[in-house]
Amino acid sequence: MSESPLSVELAEQLLALAADFTRFHDLHARHAVNGSRPAKILTAQATRAQDLANSALNIVTTLNKESMYRSPVICAVYARIRQLAHLAYDAADHLIDAEDVLTHAQAGLPMELGDGFLAVPSEQDARQEIGRRFTLVSELTALGASDAVATAEQYVAERRHCGCLPAHQPPALSRTQSSTMLAVARGEVTISNGRPWNHRNLDNFSISTIRALESRGLITREDCQLWAVDERVHLSPAGRRGLSASFAHPRPAAPTTTRPALRPSGAAIPARSR
Repeated sequence: MSESPLSVELAEQLLALAADFTRFHDLHARHAVNGSRPAKILTAQATRAQDLANSALNIVTTLNKESMYRSPVICAVYARIRQLAHLAYDAADHLIDAEDVLTHAQAGLPMELGDGFLAVPSEQDARQEIGRRFTLVSELTALGASDAVATAEQYVAERRHCGCLPAHQPPALSRTQSSTMLAVARGEVTISNGRPWNHRNLDNFSISTIRALESRGLITREDCQLWAVDERVHLSPAGRRGLSASFAHPRPAAPTTTRPALRPSGAAIPARSR
């Protein structure tokens, strides 16, 4: 099968979308704890959720431009990206609905509360509804980052299977560095008091690993919106390209030491000549 160059643009876009899902989720968690201006927060978060959905649909547009066979795996990639868009749009709808309840409560206007029943929601009812919707939005977007990364990996692996290889080689990384890059892409790595933390495995990363990847321009740090967390670690553009190229990349086999074959236990020992 002939090998042709593979553009990893789509995979890079998915990794960028994963980072945006992480940022959205961090900010959402902060507002859920400190919701002093609910109307403004709801409007801003609804806009961010719509931006996530639009970014996902833009990736579908990029995928449509690719000349390739629509294998079952590629069809699954389409489905997963569209699902990310639907989840983000659903999140935006919940936030808009919550804002609508708050507006009616503050203005003393009746609204339909179910079964065609009209009533004026109280301020307490509105805040309870906001809390419920905030929880739903958090659940809808919780796996957005990891799903986007998994979809990027699925896409690149399938294209490699069809003989299309990335135009450039992935960076040479140790296994620890590679796993750290993947954890960063999934939105699992933060830094507090100078110590990296893996939120998925609930353990620490070595700060030397973080600094080594930073020195190569593969990851960056941003202020994190989560309470009691100093920084969130994200992939840089170079990191997104490098990780995309590394998906399904065969690792060199570990060197083996050839040893002389052992004599079978039942073999006869030749007699020494005298």
